[in-house]
Amino acid sequence: MHYEAVLFDLDDTLYPYEPAAATARAAAFERARALGYEFDRSTFADLYETGRRETKRELSGVAATHGRHNYFKRGLELVTGESRPADALALGDAYWDAFLDAMEPAPELSATLTAIRDAGAAVGITTNLTTRIQLRKLSRLGVAAAVDTVVTSEEVGREKPGSAMFTVPLARLDCAPSETVVVGDNVTADVGGGNAVGLDTVLLDRDDSVDTEDLPERHRPDHTVDALAAVREVVA
Repeated sequence: MHYEAVLFDLDDTLYPYEPAAATARAAAFERARALGYEFDRSTFADLYETGRRETKRELSGVAATHGRHNYFKRGLELVTGESRPADALALGDAYWDAFLDAMEPAPELSATLTAIRDAGAAVGITTNLTTRIQLRKLSRLGVAAAVDTVVTSEEVGREKPGSAMFTVPLARLDCAPSETVVVGDNVTADVGGGNAVGLDTVLLDRDDSVDTEDLPERHRPDHTVDALAAVREVVA
């Protein structure tokens, strides 16, 4: 089927997330040591997870729940009993600088986006997290020029699977749900969110770990692929 638009998730869809995140956490740990903190890796991991948990508990359904500066700010406050904004800034910056340096695009990412546009379809990005970080990621991946619109949960004020994360890019691209397919790795955020507004959905399941037959109907994708390049066969 020919589509007028293809909406992509960003994290763990256009690139593998965890290798970059692991490098970023290690860089933040080294920065903490350089600042004079005597954390071992386990203690620092606990600080990060504590900050992450408390941020998500205190905030809900907004992009700030993903803010690593928030995680380090809350983690340091809870572990040290003090507000240490300068150190939180340093740790957050170290995290994201290392993350971006470590990012590697998915195989055939650029070729896939180019092929979709050459076939006459628009390319959109719909992604949870803050705008600045997600724009930096797209720049790092070298695909910003191949994208027709980017929508983040920060600008919309809702996270996927919220309907606005799909209806806003549709409006910007002037496309109907019946003309659009969404591609992502998450059965709830990407597939469930897309299904709810009438989009066709593609689950990117690189390690073949999802048994789609066991999923509830609302989370069941129309198509499943194991590589980003295979999306071209679906949308051609």
